[in-house]
Amino acid sequence: MAEETVNNLKKADVGDTISITSGAEKGKKGRVVVVRDNSVIVDLGINPKKDEPIKTVISHKRYKVVK
Repeated sequence: MAEETVNNLKKADVGDTISITSGAEKGKKGRVVVVRDNSVIVDLGINPKKDEPIKTVISHKRYKVVK
């Protein structure tokens, strides 16, 4: 797991679990699927009604990596 920093914050890698610290999804945890320059795409789980994955885009400033 390589560590890069963005403004003194640890940047997540694909497969890392993160905790969202602000926004509509605050307090939820998810697994990083894609890492972009300014954000990550996170898989939050499965929608039981549609049986589809729930994914969202989170800025690097709005999450913390869970160990």
